[in-house]
Formats: sequence, C-alpha cells, structure tokens
Amino acid sequence: MNTKTNQVTRVPVVDPVGKPLMPTTPARARKWMEIGRAIPKRNKLGVFYVQLTVKPSGYSTQPIVAGVDRGKCFTGIAFQTKLVTIALFHACLPGFYKSKNLGKKNETLDRQSVTGKMAKRAELRRTRRGQRIDRKKLFKLRNHREKRFDNRRKKKLPPSVLSNRQMELRILNEMALILPIAEIRDEACGGNTKKNGKGISPVTVGQEWFRSQASRIAPVVEVDSLETGKYRNHLRLVKDKKDKSKRTPETHANDAIALAASYFIQYKPFHTANTHGHEWIGKCIVTPALFRRVNSPQVV
Repeated sequence: MNTKTNQVTRVPVVDPVGKPLMPTTPARARKWMEIGRAIPKRNKLGVFYVQLTVKPSGYSTQPIVAGVDRGKCFTGIAFQTKLVTIALFHACLPGFYKSKNLGKKNETLDRQSVTGKMAKRAELRRTRRGQRIDRKKLFKLRNHREKRFDNRRKKKLPPSVLSNRQMELRILNEMALILPIAEIRDEACGGNTKKNGKGISPVTVGQEWFRSQASRIAPVVEVDSLETGKYRNHLRLVKDKKDKSKRTPETHANDAIALAASYFIQYKPFHTANTHGHEWIGKCIVTPALFRRVNSPQVV
C-alpha cells in the first residue's frame, strides 16, 4: 500500500567533515543536541539540519531520489525515500513572472522577471542610439557606426530559460550538501519541436543543459510526462489543474513526489496460467514534509 501515514518528517544529518548521511527523526536530533553529539545548522534554503561532532556509527545509506516537475513559471522539487518524504520545494522561476494583468488587453511583462529586464534593456538601448543620430542630415550621412566587435556569442539558451534552470540547479546543489541523493528523476518537457526545420525548442535545449549539469550531482533519469499522473493517482496525491499559479504542493510539488516515487514502484505486466494484466510492484510511502517556497529577491 502507498497511503499517507502519520510518520514524522526527517532531519538531514552530516558528519563532522560535512559528508551527508541518512536523515534522522526530530526526536533523535534533539537528543543528540542535548548531549552535545550534534550542533544545529541551516543551509541557504532555510532547511534545518544537524552536524555530528563525533564520528558516526556507519556510513551506509538508503536511496534518496529527487523528483523535478518543471513548469513555465514554477517548478516543484521533492526528495523522497522508500518510507518518508523529506522535503518539498516550490521554485518561483525568475525567467518569467505572471503579470497581474495577464490575459487582459493591457498585459505587460513583469519588470522583475528576466524577460522583462531584457525587454527594458533593449528599449533603453534603442533610446540611447536614437539620441546620437542627427536626423537633419541625409540618411546615408547619419552616424550609423558598424559594430566594434563580434558580440554574437551564438548561445542557443535564452537568458530567461537559463536563469530558470540555474535556480533548479541551485536547489539541488544545496540539498546535495546535506542529503545523499542517489538519483534525480526529471520529467520530459515534451518540447522537442522543430522550428523552420532548424534546431529544437529552447525549452528542450534548457532541459538537456540542466540534465548535463545535474548529472554531476547524481544520475539523471527521464520520466515520460504521460506517466506522472499514473504514479500520482496511485499514491493518492491531489493535483490542482485549475490554477497552477498557486504556491501550494498541489500544483507542482505533488507531481515531483510522483516522479521520485517512480524509482521505488513500477506498473509492470504479469502472466499466469489463467490470466494476465498489470500490477503495482514495490513500496513507497508519502508522509507530511517540509514545504519551502523559493524565489529570487526582487528589487523595488
């Protein structure tokens, strides 16, 4: 069975030199701190963990899998073991923020997003260039200088997509310092489309770049987006499909749990002498866990 239980969450643990170990229960962590065996700490994401002051009894670990459910404006990241959910994150991607007037005639880009900043930078650059032109002269006599150097870097990844993937990597890197991540399960974005017969979509390019960078942390496995709902329903997780802009676990984090749980459970066919079909194999328990919303600082 894969139902929710009343088990408590887990507290990450690192050894005296900072090597991540298996998480422990809050009660045991408090006991360690009372007797001076561990000291409390927090990482840059605000996640509480303890660092041992003595040599641990062992270094054996169980698989901890990270699930990444990617969206346009938000990304859900979950860290799951076979018996407990450790942490959930809702990343507010800086590449594109939804405007308050989204969907209306006076829709505008959010100035705090990378897309909005790049658009404003281009607008200011055009204004500066226009001020240098003497429009009283003939067009061929105006100041139209050639470019001073080749500043086309030929990067296929737009700044907005790059900033989004970098935020997801920062979360994984910070958690990898306190958790022994065995594998990263990434959902296929489905953006492998051609444009004018040349290249693939920027979303797919960003996904491939993300996987190449994330593979330095742990092996990365692609999960078909059509399979996510099957695992989510089997785990009895709620999905909010009406408004994905809500910063709740039901929008993206629960899908990330389903992706991570696909490491422990599989829907496989079976054959007997009298019948055949499919059945669930394996075990994965989803428990209440820490939920953090992560966003880049906005300058007012």
